[in-house]
Amino acid sequence: MKKEVYGAFDGKTVLVTGGAGAIGSNLVKTLSQLETKKIIILDDLSSSYEWNIPVNPKVAFIKGSVLDDEKLKWAFKEKPQIVYHLAAHFANQNSVDNPETDLMINGMGTLKVLEYAHLVGVERFIYASSGCGIYGADSKMPFEEHDVSMKLNTPYQVTKMLGELYTNYFYNLYHLPIVNARFFNSYGPGEVPGKYRNVIPNFFWWSMNKQPLPITGTGDETRDFTYVGDIINGLLAMAYYEDAVGEAFNLATGREIRIGDLAQWINEITGNETGIIFTERRDWDKKNRLLASIEKAKKILDYTPNMDFKQGLKHVHTWFTENYENIRSSYKK
Repeated sequence: MKKEVYGAFDGKTVLVTGGAGAIGSNLVKTLSQLETKKIIILDDLSSSYEWNIPVNPKVAFIKGSVLDDEKLKWAFKEKPQIVYHLAAHFANQNSVDNPETDLMINGMGTLKVLEYAHLVGVERFIYASSGCGIYGADSKMPFEEHDVSMKLNTPYQVTKMLGELYTNYFYNLYHLPIVNARFFNSYGPGEVPGKYRNVIPNFFWWSMNKQPLPITGTGDETRDFTYVGDIINGLLAMAYYEDAVGEAFNLATGREIRIGDLAQWINEITGNETGIIFTERRDWDKKNRLLASIEKAKKILDYTPNMDFKQGLKHVHTWFTENYENIRSSYKK
């Protein structure tokens, strides 16, 4: 990462919606180590926990929803120059089970945050989009940013697409300096397991509790798993490079990992001998493979993911071990 990128945050106030979450907490931790003036977190803790928020005198936490105008006014009264909108109604299955809530938070919530950002004249607005939400069953792999699709299978995918449509609208009409970050299967320290959570934290939880790891499919399915530290580097760069404004970028690795291999490696790391079991595939899960192109991010953001996948898994295991009691008390089946 170029030093000039870090300098983009000198003396700045940064708002991170969803800042208590897996990506958000890691972003806040990194921002607090830079020459930022203040970092404001707005998070309702619906899928995150206060114990996961970095402790730093520059960090201010507001417990509240992106749908709550009172809390939004409180967050924006500091007139943040940079906004990272990471708050979301998370997970595909959650959106299938709760589609109206998904629409309100990911649709109306994003619109409200954009409206306040426009009112205070932010210097950069970075929106957390989703690779699984933008590229449908008819998109060619590796997924390139221009090849969006309308063939979507969950409300979450629909509302993540809606978020990009709203950010682009504010850019086209009001010239709001937006950047759309398309995440691909983020993993790393800070992500708790539980219902609707991602495969890696759930696999670690089950494996550390000596349970067999359930694979929904054949095990040959692949995902483009991306270490959270690499994603943070991409997010920082989005606030610096002028050529990023108005654009969308895949934050991924450009590498496929088999789910069967993932399960085996996690069992090896934790010493779990109960193995693997296979279950029926979920109705909405139509993608056997996920693989992103990161050429655009490399060219414009100087983005280079560096974390070795197995080493990243070891970092997750260390975090689970150090925070096991907090994780256990927070775990929701």
